[in-house]
Amino acid sequence: MSDDLRAQRCLSLETALGFVRVGPEDFDLSAEVGALRADDDGVGAIVSFVGTVREWRQQQDAEVVAGAGGQPSIMELEHYPGMTERSIAEIIVQAWQRFDVRGVRVIHRVGPLHVRDQIVLVAVTSAHRGQAFQCAEFLMDWLKTQAPFWKKESSGGESRWVDARTADDEAAARWGGLAANRVNARNGG
Repeated sequence: MSDDLRAQRCLSLETALGFVRVGPEDFDLSAEVGALRADDDGVGAIVSFVGTVREWRQQQDAEVVAGAGGQPSIMELEHYPGMTERSIAEIIVQAWQRFDVRGVRVIHRVGPLHVRDQIVLVAVTSAHRGQAFQCAEFLMDWLKTQAPFWKKESSGGESRWVDARTADDEAAARWGGLAANRVNARNGG
């Protein structure tokens, strides 16, 4: 990324699309961070967040299913190709305008994922840690509420689609914008 672009705090949607990857392939945190900071001597901070699939059943239920030879827990993530990447890129453009960052990388996996699999990577570089931490948190909060993903959890022969969580909307609302409007509408405001 050029210093001119960074100085203008301007990022095109097309450029931001290059910072996004959505697909079934796993990612290597070290390789992604290395690529993000390569050839940029102005990087003084790197913040990364990796979200993983956790066991969502109660521990006792998980043990019963496993002990009975039941099916392992699977989370399946679906998306609308093209639209999802564009939505994430739009979030990155907003982050670029709000925070003094030097680089951003967002990877989100789709398809069937098992407990302990990596789901999402948000990585941010900046000259200073505060901006990198804030930007990563902003990106993750907005990804949870604005990026079009649909999540289905399956375990022990049963499946359910997962609804959006109010807590995620509230976390994103503190940054203002569309998520704040959704929370206000939900609360009658």
